[in-house]
Amino acid sequence: MSKPCLLVVDDNAINLALISYLLESSGCEVCAVENGAHALARLEEGRHFDLVLCDIQMPVMDGYELAGRIKARPEWSRIPLVAVTALAMVGDRDRILAAGFDAYVSKPIDPASFMATLATLVPALHSGPAMPVAAPSPPPLAPPPGQTILVLDDTRYNVEMKRNLLEPLGYRVLTAETAAAALDLARAEQPDLIISDVGMREGSGFDFIAAVKAEPALRDIPFLFLSATHWDEASRARGMALGALHYLRRPLDTETLLAEIRRALASRDPAAR
Repeated sequence: MSKPCLLVVDDNAINLALISYLLESSGCEVCAVENGAHALARLEEGRHFDLVLCDIQMPVMDGYELAGRIKARPEWSRIPLVAVTALAMVGDRDRILAAGFDAYVSKPIDPASFMATLATLVPALHSGPAMPVAAPSPPPLAPPPGQTILVLDDTRYNVEMKRNLLEPLGYRVLTAETAAAALDLARAEQPDLIISDVGMREGSGFDFIAAVKAEPALRDIPFLFLSATHWDEASRARGMALGALHYLRRPLDTETLLAEIRRALASRDPAAR
């Protein structure tokens, strides 16, 4: 069976990257564009799309206008449309559906409910390697109250991806873009888990973990590396030797990442706090 192909439209690069990551991790093919004009151009090319997902608030051509143009063309009118919106005003739901959208999802996106909504419109998502819409059991997805995760990454959309993935599940997320800032946060907040990139513009994840493990108050905090560039065995071995609990390669499907996070959090002795 071929992958479901989705057209994603959002003028915010971080949101576009986050949604694309979630969809690709769930087995979809994604065509990502930053505005309505580009979306119409992709449709004009005659490419088949199983669904169009678009932001509502965009400059030049907002989601309502894009939906109207799509529904006005007989050859496109049957393509399911899903709105992505941060709106929360009375009547917004009715206006979105009246504009021709088949469904909408609210920001911040909850990965499980997001994929569940799309699966009602694209049946192939039920049978592909998609992210489960329900938490596996045991353990449950929802963490105990108060669990704090510190994320170090100097790429903003990677940080936002993790924040949007973890906060809807109940985790408290602290973020930093430099090792120095992350170390200050770790000292002040004593997080339950640290997730760090490896290669960064200033210093490296290896420098950061060495600093963390050198401090008695921080050394017992579980530490995960997540890297899209340092995939070689020497880097992995170095990270593990410095005290990382696991060394993960990105891109990584969402449920695997969540499972590793739960495993890391469960590994820490509560008496260490």
